[in-house]
Amino acid sequence: MVAVVGDEPFLKREVLHSVRERLSDGNDLACSTYAGRECDWRDVADALTSVSLFGGASAAIVEDADPFVTRFRPQLEDYAAKERHAGTLVLDVKTWPSNTRLAKAQAGKGLVVKCQVPERGAEVGQFQRAAKKWLAQRAEGVHGSPVEAGALDALFDLLPLSLGVMDQEVSKLALLAGEGAAIDADLVHRHVGGWRTRKTWDMIDAIADGDASDALEQLDRLLRAGEQPIGLMAQVASSLRRFSAAACLIAQAEANGRRTSLRDALERAGVMKFKLADAERQLKQIGRARAAQLDQWLLDADLALKGHNSTPGRGRTELECLIVRLSKAGDERRAG
Repeated sequence: MVAVVGDEPFLKREVLHSVRERLSDGNDLACSTYAGRECDWRDVADALTSVSLFGGASAAIVEDADPFVTRFRPQLEDYAAKERHAGTLVLDVKTWPSNTRLAKAQAGKGLVVKCQVPERGAEVGQFQRAAKKWLAQRAEGVHGSPVEAGALDALFDLLPLSLGVMDQEVSKLALLAGEGAAIDADLVHRHVGGWRTRKTWDMIDAIADGDASDALEQLDRLLRAGEQPIGLMAQVASSLRRFSAAACLIAQAEANGRRTSLRDALERAGVMKFKLADAERQLKQIGRARAAQLDQWLLDADLALKGHNSTPGRGRTELECLIVRLSKAGDERRAG
């Protein structure tokens, strides 16, 4: 049994891809994949005990397996306790508490691969050092460009601690550097967003917090620095749609006679673990009524920015209207 644990999506995807390649050994039919929210233990168990027509051991990967583990914990505990297995079971989970019977049964017989970014303490420094080494190897091996030490330091200073974001930036920088040329600190500083990236996230947080004054001030700074309204709207919409999705999940659960917490809904909507506490507070501020309208508001703004409000001045107005709609003052006016 292999547990791939955490919420760092890029790292998790790379690990699962590597595990799948090792298990299938060129035979894709030997490895079955299941959706954790829908599959049944009986189907997974059948896959693990079935013998492939093309030889080799069988394997089953259960994606988003947290609800699967909750539903079939007794069966998984029995499976993990066995000394021998016909196949390999891979569980893609967000959490794997070491004090549970399942984790204790699996310990020493299987593998636990942690795919998460530490939030505080000495682990952050250790993670950064390991991530820099990995990024340097990936830049040269996958993207064909070595990265200088100063460039790595600059990347980690300018970007959020997200391996997927960093890999995308290195891919872009490799193209700009040219085939085989090194990526240096100067190239990073010229082409990777620094304070603008941070200010954009600050503005998005202010919008979700309902702090219109701060959000409008951040917007003004970004526009005066050369950012375009349509580009800012794309980043704003990407974040705000998660609140809309969370509200939809809550409504669906209630319609089916179930209850779900704000935190669980936000996590299922794609909010990163380290942002959950802030996002929960922000969704409460936005409120159910406005969250239900967010998708339509964002669609209207997107169409306007690509149509009649495509000029920078009018584009700014669209962003300002969205900020005011989500402000605390705007909510109070509607309540009155």
